[in-house]
Amino acid sequence: MDVAVGIVAQRDNERAQELAASLVDALEREGASVVVDEATGGAIGATAVPVDAMAGRDIVVSIGGDGTLLFVAREVGAAPIIGVNLGEVGFLNAVAPEDALGVVTEVVADLAETGTVEGRELARLRATGVDDDWTLEPALNEVLVHGPRRGHGGGATIEVRVDGQKYVESHADGVLVATPTGSTAYNLSEGGPLVHPTADALVVTQMAATEAMPPLVVEPDSEITLSVTGTDTGYAISDGRNRQRLDPPATVSVSLAADPVTLVGPQANFFDGLDKLE
Repeated sequence: MDVAVGIVAQRDNERAQELAASLVDALEREGASVVVDEATGGAIGATAVPVDAMAGRDIVVSIGGDGTLLFVAREVGAAPIIGVNLGEVGFLNAVAPEDALGVVTEVVADLAETGTVEGRELARLRATGVDDDWTLEPALNEVLVHGPRRGHGGGATIEVRVDGQKYVESHADGVLVATPTGSTAYNLSEGGPLVHPTADALVVTQMAATEAMPPLVVEPDSEITLSVTGTDTGYAISDGRNRQRLDPPATVSVSLAADPVTLVGPQANFFDGLDKLE
């Protein structure tokens, strides 16, 4: 089969752009159809499209840190992703830059020959308004609900229910619902537990709560509702980027999104990544 490949390089990163150029040359020599993101295309003179136009590609290569891969995952839908790590930790990006040419060309060659590619699915979260008609973009790391701002005088009263059963209600800076992937991100900085990436679970973690309960690990198919009161304004945020203003009293429902992210190629070593955390 003819393989369609998209490449997204970290913006304003010369090293990422140079690697993207090398990948374009190598893949086109092998007969693949290759496009890059618009910023990279302007820098290296390659065929370019908006990142969201790569949603129909057979494989998308993300070159950068975990933040770049999170951005790519938001934009390309169900397209399988290979992560090339130019960042510090690399929980999502398993491929070292020096190995990228060999790994990516091998994966593309296997796909061309067999029509299939092996990968690991990563759960995403879907946040919707219970009383209002809105839905945030799926979150690979976490959904956060908080008051008008972090810190003194900026919190809210947030009630947490799991499948309709009340877990806790307290004044807090906010509440996080994290996937196993997101357990090493914002969740960890707020005292939440590490969750192995292969675990089938979600984590609920309060942030600076006055009446705190321990972080709660629940089944992935649970419906978690976060009800906000005691403030004039609140926010629901997906992966720190997509934001919905709340007008309390307001309730946010968080559950698994229908479409996971698929990572292909070598997988990152979770415990090696932990050694790099500060």
